[in-house]
Amino acid sequence: MSKPQLLIDTDPGVDDALAILMAHAHADVLGLSIAAGNVGLAHTVRNARTLVDLVGASTPVFAGCPTPLVRLPEEDAAFVHGRDGLGDVGFPEPTTSTSGEHAALALLRLTRERPGEVTLVALAPLTNLALALRLDPSLPQRVKRLIVMGGAVTGHGNTDRVPAEFNVGFDPEAAHIVFESFPDFDLVDWELTLRHAFDEEEFDRWLAAGDHRADFFGRVFKIAREANRRRERRGIIAADALAMAVAIDPSVVVRSERRHVGVELDGRLTRGATVVDWGHRLGLPARANIVLELDQAKFGAMVRRALGAERGA
Repeated sequence: MSKPQLLIDTDPGVDDALAILMAHAHADVLGLSIAAGNVGLAHTVRNARTLVDLVGASTPVFAGCPTPLVRLPEEDAAFVHGRDGLGDVGFPEPTTSTSGEHAALALLRLTRERPGEVTLVALAPLTNLALALRLDPSLPQRVKRLIVMGGAVTGHGNTDRVPAEFNVGFDPEAAHIVFESFPDFDLVDWELTLRHAFDEEEFDRWLAAGDHRADFFGRVFKIAREANRRRERRGIIAADALAMAVAIDPSVVVRSERRHVGVELDGRLTRGATVVDWGHRLGLPARANIVLELDQAKFGAMVRRALGAERGA
């Protein structure tokens, strides 16, 4: 079976880092389009270059939007990922260079060059993708699949605005554009990632059994682990890696439901919330395939391979 052709929109970020390691272990990666989100754009671009160095690839890195489409963000996620986005380890300047092409233009060009072949994996706030859609509304017609890591489908978010998840809450207008433009997409939400966290002791065995990639991830993940413990979140939460598993192998999905998903843009307390029409009351197209359950064993096997720890199960 041929490998998936992935184009990854991302804001690395510790959990993005694990997802990018997975992508390079299991698929052909056509490019990394970079947004601001977890930390500022200068850091996320540098982190993407560091990860390309780590895996020894020639994956192009495209810098994108430094801010959301409309409003400046109220918060980033440096308290989880470190000020530099990779755990404040202090990696040397990467050798991989940044392309001169804007991320939104790269998304359009690469899908034109490979119509119907590209799986688009959106791990960041959706600013770059929304901008690409405004430049060329025909983009969805050329994308084989779209997987979005974002949202909280029953309101258990992870931001200071209780119902909102970070990626959607960072740029709600962009999420609204994407959700209304793509006729079909897989949604991997925050709540799913909590249900599919890894056991900490087992994950530590994988890190001990792995290669240089496992050593890297163990170092950058320390701050995120402590942040999750402070918030009484159990296990190893790997949000972007979960979305990447769905992108790499659709058979990992055990249960899903198609629903209309909207984004709240105006609410004083709820801006950035994802609103799911669970009862089909609105009569609007059910564009989102909401992933509700995964094959945990398959997911774990993908992560182990990405860490070079296949024998560390």
